[in-house]
Amino acid sequence: MWPDAPFPHPLALAQAAQRNWQQAQAGTLDLLGYGVAGQPYDIAAEMPLLRLRHYRRRAAPQGPAVLMVPAPIKRPSIWDLTTKLSVVRVGLDRGMDVFLTEWCPPVEGGIPHGLEDYAAALLAAAGEVTARTGQAPVVLGHSLGGTLAALAAALEPAHFRALVLLAAPLSFGPGSSAFRDAVAAREDRTPEDGLLPGGLLAQSCALLAPGTFVWNRWLDGTLSLADPAALDLHLRITRWALDEVPLAGRLVHEMVEWLYREDRFTAGRLMLGERRVGPDTLRLPALAAVSAGDEIGPRAAVAPFFARMAPGSTEIIEHPAEIGVGLQHLAILAGRRAHREVWPRIAAWIAARA
Repeated sequence: MWPDAPFPHPLALAQAAQRNWQQAQAGTLDLLGYGVAGQPYDIAAEMPLLRLRHYRRRAAPQGPAVLMVPAPIKRPSIWDLTTKLSVVRVGLDRGMDVFLTEWCPPVEGGIPHGLEDYAAALLAAAGEVTARTGQAPVVLGHSLGGTLAALAAALEPAHFRALVLLAAPLSFGPGSSAFRDAVAAREDRTPEDGLLPGGLLAQSCALLAPGTFVWNRWLDGTLSLADPAALDLHLRITRWALDEVPLAGRLVHEMVEWLYREDRFTAGRLMLGERRVGPDTLRLPALAAVSAGDEIGPRAAVAPFFARMAPGSTEIIEHPAEIGVGLQHLAILAGRRAHREVWPRIAAWIAARA
């Protein structure tokens, strides 16, 4: 980037130092037994931006096919964190045919990828699931993964059977979430080209909303000291958070400008290529799991969008805050109460639409 400079650029040095520090932390936590083993799977397909995992079963699946969509900034292991706290295991135990997208970093210097490209990748993944199983999948997405899943479903509803949003924001009006307001208040603009390292994006989030991404995590760690199970969970999530994936600069730019600042999706004026998408084009049964303690995807970041969808097609489940999850944004995936109390309801909702 700076070929004539006699010394490495300070930003490059800082990023390298951060990567080394994260690798050291990850190695230590792995040695202490906080790495992720997970359920066995095969790679069903590889395509631009993602690999499609297909989880193995001892018996033929009796339930619906499901496509799980993590947020693209992290590795997907939090969906299969432990034997007891595993969304993948929830699906397998209930006879579902479980597929999961594993986002891949865009090619450095390649074609810029935006919201349309990530939505198209999910449509291709859904098509692969349908070809393998003979049925359109129920798609479950967490955080930005849920937002992208909703965009894909709004583009081509026939590719999916139903939509489950897990702490995934769709509405970005002022006051919809504390994080939205912090992002919208930024004065600078995200460049559209190149890649954004996951560590740099994480740092930006911490600077924008230190209460959410720094102080709340520290508080959670402190409260977990009195509960061995919560502490074990907190350390496993800490290990997961160290595995980051670069994002396309165009994706981040379009997210910030089109969604967080202009709320185009809820307004029904988001253009993906030549197609307009909004609540009226998302013609699917939709369920959202939200928490009042989540400062990224609370009820107010979903309800205005659902209110513009077809009457009777949506439902919202609220779940409580938990100790051990680091960020309440992650409670629906890894929280102990969420797995005891909320996931049976989500699984029953899916089964009723299969």
